[in-house]
Amino acid sequence: MLTIRLEKSSDAAAREALLDLAYGPVRFEKPSERLRSGRAPARGLSFVAVEQGHIVGTVRLWNVSAGPSSAALLLGPLAVDPAERCRGIGAALMRHALRAAAKAGHRAVLLAGDAAYYGRFGFSAERTGALWLPGLADKTRLLGCELIADALNGVRGATVSKTIGPSLGSNTALSNARSAKLGPGDVQIIPPGVGHGFTSIDPGGIEYLIFRIDPDHVLALR
Repeated sequence: MLTIRLEKSSDAAAREALLDLAYGPVRFEKPSERLRSGRAPARGLSFVAVEQGHIVGTVRLWNVSAGPSSAALLLGPLAVDPAERCRGIGAALMRHALRAAAKAGHRAVLLAGDAAYYGRFGFSAERTGALWLPGLADKTRLLGCELIADALNGVRGATVSKTIGPSLGSNTALSNARSAKLGPGDVQIIPPGVGHGFTSIDPGGIEYLIFRIDPDHVLALR
């Protein structure tokens, strides 16, 4: 019997082995991997499909920013054991993940993939035309699914990683927040305990993630 459940820390080795089997080393070269590398997925949004004690499918979602100010999730990688394909496991994982994301209050989900497959789950490029994912040559492969009506209406700019600060949960809105664009040599001081998460990228897609938490030990940006 197939069961979909939250991923556990003990699943890590089996998950990575499954991803290697499904995609091979090319998976580390995908543009979306740059947004995931070195980061933890969104809280409560990593799932595995298990059958007879074996992990046969995996999907994870990650906090990103769609443009400068629109929070979203990035879905992927979605993988199914090649020996278990064509059984609907991938579709079951997709539907489970999207339901969980909606229940958690997330507004929209993005992914890089084929519209012919992901369209059945509500993904399209209809509202992602003004977005871009660094490294993704074919912009039509950047797809979006609105979990809340019009969540992607008018979004534009780069899709970048979003890191949650020490006092800010993944679905918590910042009150009286302000944005700050930092350039080389700039310093942003953030008092301890203040939720924060900001990213600046250049047109070529290089990402600079800046956190300055301790006002007594501020380092110049390099």
